[in-house]
Amino acid sequence: MIIGVLALQGDTREHLHALAELDVIARPVRRPEELDSVDALVIPGGESTAMSKLAIEFGMTEPLRKRLAGGMPAYGSCAGMIMLAGTILDGRPDQVPFGGIDMTVRRNAFGRQVDSFEGTVDISDIEGGPFSAVFIRAPWVEEVGPDVQVLGRVSDGAAAGRIVAVRQQHLLATAFHPELTGDLRVHRYFVEMAREAGQTTEG
Repeated sequence: MIIGVLALQGDTREHLHALAELDVIARPVRRPEELDSVDALVIPGGESTAMSKLAIEFGMTEPLRKRLAGGMPAYGSCAGMIMLAGTILDGRPDQVPFGGIDMTVRRNAFGRQVDSFEGTVDISDIEGGPFSAVFIRAPWVEEVGPDVQVLGRVSDGAAAGRIVAVRQQHLLATAFHPELTGDLRVHRYFVEMAREAGQTTEG
């Protein structure tokens, strides 16, 4: 199994490193032909409007939408969560998400760069206790559709109760950046999701 990391903009290197720590073959993906060669994809944190613009310029938007609709597993962190949303609040008018998860996401919900913080998040499907989660100009999920599983909410502080981790079938998204903390549990969870999806496809 090969997992790609979308390398148009954002913290691609950190995700590649996290996947390598799990002994997974990981490759940067910038063009449609590179997307064709991977079994699953990570969409990193970064700037979602720039990512959207570059995806259009590199001819990636429609191929990505088709792969996601066709069952390719994907994980989006922060800006990646925004790109996997069906609806974006406070986004630019020309911002085009990839879609896939039936959710409404509020962009920069936690504030500007200076409002970045570290908070505690429990994720229901992942053992090992709460995550120390890094939020950088992060979104949160305003609402989800009936097929979306809410995995995690902020545990305390002013944003307590806000949805920051979700899953819909083969798609996973978090508002925070596990690739920046050295905690590999979210990446390990996604790798297992991708392996299960591959086994189902083969079966």
